[in-house]
Amino acid sequence: MKIGTPKEVFGGENRVAMTPDSAKQLQKLGYECAIESRAGAGAGFSDAAYEAAGVEVIKTAAALWKEVDIVAKVRQPDATELKRLTKDKTLISFFNPAGNEEGMEAAKAKGANVIAMEMVPRISRAQKMDALSSMANIAGYRAVIEAGNNFGRFFTGQVTAAGKVPPAKVLVVGAGVAGLAAIGTSTSLGAITLAFDVRPEVAEQVESMGAEFVYLDFEEEGTDGAATGGYASVQSDEFREAQLAKFRELAPEVDIVITTALIPNREAPELWTKDMVEAMKPGSVIVDLAAEKGGNCKLTVMDEKIVTENGVTIIGYTDFPSRMAAQSSSLYATNIRHMMADLTPEKDGQIVHDMEDDVIRGATVTFEGDITFPPPPPKVQAIAAKPKEVVPELTPEEKRAQEIAAFKQQTKQQVALLGGGGALLLLVGLVAPASFMQHFIVFVLACFVGFQVIWGVAHSLHTPLMAVTNAISSIIILGALMQIGSGSFLVILLAALSVFMAGINIFGGFLVTRRMLAMFQKS
Repeated sequence: MKIGTPKEVFGGENRVAMTPDSAKQLQKLGYECAIESRAGAGAGFSDAAYEAAGVEVIKTAAALWKEVDIVAKVRQPDATELKRLTKDKTLISFFNPAGNEEGMEAAKAKGANVIAMEMVPRISRAQKMDALSSMANIAGYRAVIEAGNNFGRFFTGQVTAAGKVPPAKVLVVGAGVAGLAAIGTSTSLGAITLAFDVRPEVAEQVESMGAEFVYLDFEEEGTDGAATGGYASVQSDEFREAQLAKFRELAPEVDIVITTALIPNREAPELWTKDMVEAMKPGSVIVDLAAEKGGNCKLTVMDEKIVTENGVTIIGYTDFPSRMAAQSSSLYATNIRHMMADLTPEKDGQIVHDMEDDVIRGATVTFEGDITFPPPPPKVQAIAAKPKEVVPELTPEEKRAQEIAAFKQQTKQQVALLGGGGALLLLVGLVAPASFMQHFIVFVLACFVGFQVIWGVAHSLHTPLMAVTNAISSIIILGALMQIGSGSFLVILLAALSVFMAGINIFGGFLVTRRMLAMFQKS
């Protein structure tokens, strides 16, 4: 079968769904590859580069659509492209099935199979085909670069001969794929980065990237996004008021705001209000990645950059991935190639459209003359929800009572062990000769010391250094114990000193290690 990529007809779109590198991989799956002339020019891929990779270059879109069996695109097909579909063709592209009922009806009437790349389920096995995440990653990165281009100062702080330059302060609202990419880029450039998200489980990810997570003084049961495929869910009015109050507090302090909050198939929530914009310093920048759905800032104008009366620049571009067309095309073409690999299990250049496969079924919106959207939920949950265990916090008095009870229990066990061991030695001494008892007592003491030095110690204290020094000290103690029964006073004295100093080494080592570990504990 032959897979082809036409030139994108959407205005200003520079991406392409096939690169020379991805074409080579598709050929290994058994496919012939074709591309419309100059389809990759906007992303920096020439027709000569495709020909060198073994791709057939076809002059017109009509000829390409007629010749190929599988069409791989980036943007949603327009009416002309939908008319070119036939029963024996498969279309793979972004399709927006939730808002493109006419397109689905047209594909159904033609009998074509359509795979929508934005419908790839968010499960672990499908991450390599997750085109939404690939594009969001680029959008988050580009948003910071765009903000820096419109921001009149450095991101990082500097101390120069001309004076001290404070670092920029960046707030990222929404810590999804785009938000995390923006956080990583911002911290790499040296800015003080703050981040907020309604999902509490992302706080650890944010902090691990060197940013500070913004917490709210608000008690509400949070959701982890498992039920919504990893996306944030709609919050209560009380939560929203607390959220807006926190943003109003931060507005005068931050220099750059990047908003990424978007729930699929919904209007973008308003998070940065007009009064917050008015409270920002002149020269500040807002980059609204939700501009396509109305924007998180209601002053945002879609596909435009505006400057407010108080000097705040608001950027509402919706084509960030297209502004980095070479990188976007490479990632998207890789997503397509992985989808084709799943559709070609035998690597024989023949599509096997397995509707029992979670990933293929989830992404398919029309199949053999039927509309299959919306898909059933995947058999594998998108994100495993952790069971929430509520552990009541103990008061200082209860903690002290627990510690005292544990100490008493340990003391009872030690006393019982020592008493039982002493009684056993006395019983053995009644029947055993003196020469045997001398060695037997040393053996018992060695076992007791070994148990106390090794078995009864917390695992965190078993460092390599402690293990070696304790082993050496234990050997010294055992040697000294064997000499304590000597008839010479000098030998007994030296043996006792050896036991004393080796004991100090062991127990002192434990104390020092405990103090070192305590330096790394939060409380």
